[in-house]
Amino acid sequence: MPILDSIYGVEKLLTTKPFRLVAEAAAELHLPTYVIGGFVRDICLRRPSKDIDIVTVGSGIELASAVVAKLGRGARLSVFRTFGTAQVKGAGLEMEFVGARKESYNRNSRKPVVEDGTLEDDQNRRDFTINAMAISLNVADFGQLIDPFGGLSDLESLTIRTPLNPDITFDDDPLRMMRAVRFASQLGFFIHPDTFDAIVRNTQRLSIVSPERITDELNKIILSPRPSVGFDLLDRTGLLQLIVPELSALKGVETREGIGHKDNFAHTLLVLDKVARQSQDLWLRWSAILHDIAKPVVKRWDNRLGWTFHNHNYVGARMVNTIFRRLRLPTDAKLRYVQKMVDLHMRPIVLSDEEITDSALRRLLFDAGDDFEHLMILCEADITSKNPAKVRRYIDNFRLVREKMIVIEEKDRIRNFQPPISGEEIMSIFGLPPSPPVGQLKTALKDAILDGIIPNDYETARCFLLETAQKLGIPLPTS
Repeated sequence: MPILDSIYGVEKLLTTKPFRLVAEAAAELHLPTYVIGGFVRDICLRRPSKDIDIVTVGSGIELASAVVAKLGRGARLSVFRTFGTAQVKGAGLEMEFVGARKESYNRNSRKPVVEDGTLEDDQNRRDFTINAMAISLNVADFGQLIDPFGGLSDLESLTIRTPLNPDITFDDDPLRMMRAVRFASQLGFFIHPDTFDAIVRNTQRLSIVSPERITDELNKIILSPRPSVGFDLLDRTGLLQLIVPELSALKGVETREGIGHKDNFAHTLLVLDKVARQSQDLWLRWSAILHDIAKPVVKRWDNRLGWTFHNHNYVGARMVNTIFRRLRLPTDAKLRYVQKMVDLHMRPIVLSDEEITDSALRRLLFDAGDDFEHLMILCEADITSKNPAKVRRYIDNFRLVREKMIVIEEKDRIRNFQPPISGEEIMSIFGLPPSPPVGQLKTALKDAILDGIIPNDYETARCFLLETAQKLGIPLPTS
């Protein structure tokens, strides 16, 4: 169905109870009222939308209070007087109410000075033409589209464009540059050349935006259907160098003696898109983004081997912490998860190149724990060779790794296992305080189980500890 047809059918949607009650309340209060922004954009695109923004020429709080009264039991009103806004939840919808306003900016802050305004003022302050469209909820012209900047035409042509001069738009609120990239990535749109060039000219203005707001937009780009689109735009506009310079450092191919390595930035975007096709998990996608992040740091030329990237997984896992803290990303289990994925992502690949031993599989399963399936998604995505035979060999070997893992897990129950004798019990058995010998015994026991030397049961483990203590010269317990 063409976009124009969806606009002509919108009146039926707006006569549903919540919108009808908004229109009734607005008429009673003599407040010109419109639904505006993302909701209008999304119904034109026939996308589900949670953004229902209602703008009125007057008090948004007054209108919201009247709507809640009409919705009756079960409806909830939240008022944010500092911002002059109100939120209504009821009838399965959330609506944000605000009075029409105009804004002016101090150059050192993206927080505007706000004044009461007209609908025209309110549309002028919007970030993009596709977000500046409004639909009337007034009796005289109910359902009429008000589109002063050609937003509908831009939807048809898949274009992201600012309503006014893009240099002013981005200078006023630099976060809009990130939003332009985000909408292009989410919707599969193009950024208009004038708007794109203005982003390039204004990238340094991003410095006044808080890391939290930048990262919020970055995460939305990462969760888009093809996140590589967003990262390519971030790179070409110069924003990526400001946000994650470590990713920019992946770009390029260096050649020596006729031997070049692959462009690790292009490779990373391929891996990210492949992971995105398999999983909606934000942190697995972050793992794809950062899996090779240390390659520029560890890159070396070896006269015998050519280009090497030894230990890039270990160094990369340490770099994750720095990047997460700078971007104000979580520093809890999500950080540890991404570090683990980056650290382990080479292990299944190495295993698939070698004769797979049960011991190596036990250790991988122990280290990956419940995240083993995610690790395999990442590893399979990491195979981006243009050689079909090589890809087939790796995929077949990964299938073998998976099959053997199932057998190992059913037999040995290694995933998330804990040795049958804890460190505390080792101290009790041998009468030791917390000390290096306790750690030696604990590590020896874990390794013996993972290597298949002993089964994972208590009595065998105790006998093994006594034998190991004797070899290490640790005094045995007296009975």
